[in-house]
Amino acid sequence: MKIAMVKSEKKLRRLVNVVVLSFSFLLINSFHVGAQTSLTIDYNVTTLCAGWYHTVGLKEDGTVVAVGWNADGQLDVSGWTNIKSISAGAFHTVGLKEDGTVVAVGQSWHGELDVSGWTNIKSIAAGYNLTVGLKEDGTVVAVGENRNGELDVSGWTNIKSISAGYHYTVGLKEDGTVVAAGGVGEDPNNWGQLDVPGWTNIKSIAAGIEFHTVGLKEDGTVVAAGWNGNGMLDVSGWTNIKSIAAGEYHTVGLKEDGTVVAVGSNQGQLDVSGWTNIKSIAAGYMHTVGLKEDGTVFVINQKYPE
Repeated sequence: MKIAMVKSEKKLRRLVNVVVLSFSFLLINSFHVGAQTSLTIDYNVTTLCAGWYHTVGLKEDGTVVAVGWNADGQLDVSGWTNIKSISAGAFHTVGLKEDGTVVAVGQSWHGELDVSGWTNIKSIAAGYNLTVGLKEDGTVVAVGENRNGELDVSGWTNIKSISAGYHYTVGLKEDGTVVAAGGVGEDPNNWGQLDVPGWTNIKSIAAGIEFHTVGLKEDGTVVAAGWNGNGMLDVSGWTNIKSIAAGEYHTVGLKEDGTVVAVGSNQGQLDVSGWTNIKSIAAGYMHTVGLKEDGTVFVINQKYPE
């Protein structure tokens, strides 16, 4: 019942986007799509991130490219320069500039684009209707919707990385422990996605789009908390992982040898067994993205679950 209630908020968007997402990468920004949905990039993309219905790439020269659904202007990044990191939210895109300031485009129903006054930012994260910034002093700022306290991060200190999901925010502390704020529904932690205070020796974190949170430990193993209805928490056997990504119903891990593993619901987004020489990964609503060492991008996106 809880899941059905949350999904009803997105039902109208899905009806529109189910077709758009399937074809969003065709003939856009010099990407070329093959039968596997394999995209070849001609312009030195070094980093990728995935939103609900769009994918964003950071180029070596500090400019940004984006493909996907653009009804809210979340792809309008062509004028950005001197960008050093990027993050894609549900319907907006955020860029961190070399000078520590932040730019943002897309939906701003709740003020999630109100970042023009931010300074001394070293990391950014975009979630559903919120944008989070990690400052050089280890404190955190956030703007957007605060329905369940997802913006209540002003007391956080000694944070070294951040991630944002559907109405919740996660922070990794310098000591390898994790803090979280927000949630979904009347019970902010109704899926257990905030059950991270006991985690230790964590080196990176990923907030899933809605239901779960994932942590990469120093020893290359992975922990996860939240709803496991589709098996997206089944990561206990993973080893030699160097980076992680969390989508709506799936979790992805990049191994030290450049191969990729994935668990969860599979409408195609888990079909990564043949990927090799991958250097970074990203997970969107129902798609998985892998950036190869040679600049090739693999994108798998399929239909929504029934």
